[in-house]
Amino acid sequence: MTEDERAIRQVVATWMAASRTGDTATVLSLMADDAVFMIPGREPFGREAFEPGASNDPTIDGTNEIVELQVLGDWAFSRNRLDLTITLPNGEAMQRNGYTLTLYRREADGRWRLARDANLLAAKS
Repeated sequence: MTEDERAIRQVVATWMAASRTGDTATVLSLMADDAVFMIPGREPFGREAFEPGASNDPTIDGTNEIVELQVLGDWAFSRNRLDLTITLPNGEAMQRNGYTLTLYRREADGRWRLARDANLLAAKS
């Protein structure tokens, strides 16, 4: 495994750990300023639309398995299998699972950050 692959795997692990504790600041630090998210049934949205949803105190727990990871210069992509429980502040829990396709970019400071994310999670049946 290359150092870049390790660094990207650490981004994924840190994102999950921060999501478990509701640490929105850490999650935001792992994404590029021009990050774009795509989810079913909604127009693509950026970091500015992501932040309010992330900071309304949901907690996310579960697994995020990297199925495929490729580094291509200063860009990389991963295909991940997620199985999540999202708990809202009112205690309502939603279970979601499925795949994501994520593009990462090495930024000017040398750190890998999420640049694009296509999230294909659906309600767990």
